[in-house]
Amino acid sequence: MAIDDLARRSGMTVRNIRAYQSRGLLPPPEVVGRTGYYDEDHLARLELIREMQGDGFNLGAIARLLEGVGHSSAEVLDFARAVRAPFEDEAPEILHRDEIAKRWGGEADPALFQRAKRLGLLRPLGEDRFEVLSPRVLRAGTELAELGIPPEVALEVAAKLRRQSREVARVFIELFLENVWKPFERAGRPEEDWPRVREALERLRPLASEALLGIFQLVMTEATEKAFGRALERQASGKTRSHRTRRARRR
Repeated sequence: MAIDDLARRSGMTVRNIRAYQSRGLLPPPEVVGRTGYYDEDHLARLELIREMQGDGFNLGAIARLLEGVGHSSAEVLDFARAVRAPFEDEAPEILHRDEIAKRWGGEADPALFQRAKRLGLLRPLGEDRFEVLSPRVLRAGTELAELGIPPEVALEVAAKLRRQSREVARVFIELFLENVWKPFERAGRPEEDWPRVREALERLRPLASEALLGIFQLVMTEATEKAFGRALERQASGKTRSHRTRRARRR
């Protein structure tokens, strides 16, 4: 395609395209006669540049990240989108402040909403509406409220879980970096390996969730048995001492 067609399809101006090309961000076109022709890889490269700029990268950083990409712009774009894709498998919900407060079992205390916002559980949308980023967590909070647990206590539990989960996430990210990404980089990021690396990242998501849930269930079972076992032992021990005391008094 000619540069005018590339500009139209990418939503960029011809001037910007030429500027990216002068800075080495965009490979040169194939020249036939006196006309330069661009292909789908040029289009994918422009989409990648635009998305990276949207993520806050400046052109210098983008140039460094694109070094050695070659004709893999489409694969890099797919990988970048996989990196930014939400990890969760649930869709957010949009609820009014009063509905959230009702599920919490109390009034719409502004301090609670600020706390939930800082924890990344709620995103304000204006007009007292919020995006609930994890309806699953909100449902857990609702059930805790039904058990008589105050929402501020439930949010404190959420904060502790978030801190612990950050460490778990670090373990899985290091697993990917050490065993998939670094060997890929040492090999010079071969173009044919981009799909394999992206697939590994995508498969890591459900594997991490399943492994964490399975181990947590084992640990929760052990902790419950241990905690209530001690409680029952204390109760049995207390009954024994009480029985002995009563027998001693009768004597």
